[in-house]
Amino acid sequence: MATVTKRATVYLDPNLHRALRIKSIETSRSMSELVNNAVALSLAEDAEDLAAFDERGHEPLLTFEDALKELRRYGRI
Repeated sequence: MATVTKRATVYLDPNLHRALRIKSIETSRSMSELVNNAVALSLAEDAEDLAAFDERGHEPLLTFEDALKELRRYGRI
């Protein structure tokens, strides 16, 4: 079964468009494929961040002052 795609209009900075066009030529991949992969990667990173927040949601809150004390105690600052 073929993948159904949606068309979207995206306005790019001229320099970004040029770089994307060059990357497309260099890699023999379409500009759409490159943009799709970049967006998917960005959204995956967001999903990972949200999952980390969910996993750590049960941890006790730490005040800024306490965080500074911990960093000083372990020689991080």
